[in-house]
This record gives sequence, structure tokens and C-alpha cells, in this order.
Amino acid sequence: MPTTWWWIAFNAMVLALLALDLGVFNRKAHVVTVREALGWSAVWIALAIGFGLWIGSAMGRQSMLEFYAGYLVEQALSVDNLFVFILIFGYFGIPSELQHRVLFWGIIGALFMRGAMIGAGAVLIAQFHWIIYVFGAFLVFTGAKMAFGGDSEIEPESNPVIRLLRRFLPITTTFHGERFFVRERIDGTAARLVATPLFVVLALVETTDVVFAVDSIPAIFGVTRNPFLVFTSNVFAILGLRSMYFVLAGVIGKFHLLKYGLALVLVFVGTKMLVSELWPVGIGVSLGIVGTLLAGSALLSLVISPKAAAVPEATAGDAA
Repeated sequence: MPTTWWWIAFNAMVLALLALDLGVFNRKAHVVTVREALGWSAVWIALAIGFGLWIGSAMGRQSMLEFYAGYLVEQALSVDNLFVFILIFGYFGIPSELQHRVLFWGIIGALFMRGAMIGAGAVLIAQFHWIIYVFGAFLVFTGAKMAFGGDSEIEPESNPVIRLLRRFLPITTTFHGERFFVRERIDGTAARLVATPLFVVLALVETTDVVFAVDSIPAIFGVTRNPFLVFTSNVFAILGLRSMYFVLAGVIGKFHLLKYGLALVLVFVGTKMLVSELWPVGIGVSLGIVGTLLAGSALLSLVISPKAAAVPEATAGDAA
């Protein structure tokens, strides 16, 4: 079983990687090319695979498969985040060279919030075993809603956090490079600290991540109940989210059927949690089903055009 030192060592490793990322490789704001993003994606995936192999040697094959399954589920559900990030950056007109900085600090905040939510989930499951059925039912409902609810438009101005910021914090409409706060004179008043649009976007990214975590964290608990595996698989998926964004930003619209694959994954994991006492599903089988659903929906997106996938609307002539 994981010890306190495992937790300390893992978090120290993550902080060191993030410091190396921001302090060395991405110290200056720049436009991230697809080639650079592919390289970083390969690095983060290789680190996750290597960590999974270490889990296998230290905790056994079952734990290794649980880690990989949790990583795959979280990585897949992160695709929804990417759709929203693209809309947010486009809505606020965030320059390409500043997007990496927003995502970096967004991930720092996400790590703390996810850690707190995972800790709370682990305590709830340990104290109230029946909560696992609540999680399962919630995932089935969320999956059905994702599949049949249609696409919802992002409305940043209606976000309660953004409204709160605008009420209590002066915000400038001018970008100031990578800075989140600057001192500026407003309407002839003395210079005071104001937030830049970059900070507003960061706050929106953070609150959006919390919303998605409500789905993804129960889903990972459906794969493994070990808090260390839940947390580490979640962290590795989040660390690779930035590079995945820059790889997929230009082509993510082509995978129009992927949301149905993600919906089926949520329904499967939720059903697995609901029937876990009567018909337990092996982790190897779970990993295979999740991988097949995601790969299948991605491949079908490339084969079936969006127009062919859409259901034709009946016209007055057809009704007659």
C-alpha cells in the first residue's frame, strides 16, 4: 500500500516537472507549434507509462492496470475541456502566445482542487459505501445527457465567478503581456491594482475545470478505489492536457462522434459501479471496453461525415 513518503515523493516530482516546464522550457511566451506540442505530448505519455510500470513493480499488476484505466478515462474526459478552452480563448481573443501561460496556471489550480475533491470522495466512499451507487447513477445520467442533450453554447458573461470578479475587482480591457494584474489609472483616479483579461480567462478556466471534475473524479473511482491511483492517474492526465490542447485545437472539430464515445464511457463506468457487488467487472475487461469505445468513436468520426451523422429534419412536404 502507498505510504506517506510515496505521496510526498510524487508531489515533489510533479512540482519539479512544472518548475522545469515554466522556468526553463517555456520561460518566454511564444506560439506553441504542433510539432512542439506533439513532442511534449509524447513526453507526458511516456512519463505516465513509465510511472504505471513502476506501480506494477511496487504494487502489482492489478494496480498497474487500474492506474492505466484511470489515466485513460481521465485523458478521454479531458477532451471535453479542450472544446471549452477553444471557445473561451476565441471568445476573449486570447493571443496564441499567451494561451500556454493561462493553461499552465490553470493546471496548477486544477491540481489543488482535484486533490481536495479526490480526498473528499475517498472519505465519503470509506465512511458511506452506498455513495458509490450515487456516483454510479450520476455518471449514467451524465452520459445520457451528454449523448442526447445536444451541444450547449458557452456564455462566459453568465458565469457567476466572472460576475463576482467584475463586481469586486476592477478589470481592464487591455492585455498587458503575460501579466494577470497591473497598476492602472481608471477615470483619472490614483493608480490601483486591476485585473487584466488574462486573469478573467484564468478564473473561467479554473471554474470550468471544477465542473468537469464533478464528472471525471467519480468516473475514476468507478475504476479504482485506491486514492493514490486515483490522484496520480488524474495528475498525469492533467499534466498532458496543455500539449494535447495545442495538438488537437485545429482538428478537434473533426471528431464529431467522440462525444458519444465519451457518453458511453460514462454510462459503462456508472453501470459498473451500480452492479459492482453482484457482477464485478475485471479491470482488464474495463480497460478494453473503454479503449474500444473511444477508439471506435474517433475512427467513425473520420469515416462518417457530420452531415451523414445528423438526423434529417422532416419538412412540410415530407409530412404531407
